[in-house]
Amino acid sequence: MLAKKGDAVKVHYTGRLDDGSVFDSSQNRSPLGFTLGDGNMIKGFDAAVYGMAIGDKKTVTIPAAEAYGERRQDMMIDVPLSQVPQDIKPEIGLQLVLQGGGGQPMPVTVVDVTEEKITLDANHELAGKDLIFDIELMEIN
Repeated sequence: MLAKKGDAVKVHYTGRLDDGSVFDSSQNRSPLGFTLGDGNMIKGFDAAVYGMAIGDKKTVTIPAAEAYGERRQDMMIDVPLSQVPQDIKPEIGLQLVLQGGGGQPMPVTVVDVTEEKITLDANHELAGKDLIFDIELMEIN
């Protein structure tokens, strides 16, 4: 039986960057379950599982465009220091959560601090990066 659109699958995976550093893995925890083609996984990961059989293993490189997208300049937000709450001490690397459109939480990272403003980066931390995944199909339902 080969994995196809609409199947509920479970996979073990390890995600790495070009430099070999691991950014996520299901090893030492339960396999990741999802439905093929439902849009809840990054496009390239979902596509990689199509056609696999239980027990199959593969390594795929997913280009940034099929993962978290390219880094976008319009996701960089300048905020005047006068608008930063008093209880927040802005420093590079600080992670904050803003309220986005529709009330959705939007994680951001402080990437620059000047005397007048701070610059926040709302890009996903893996945006602009090609991702390498080792995938093993554990279940198809």
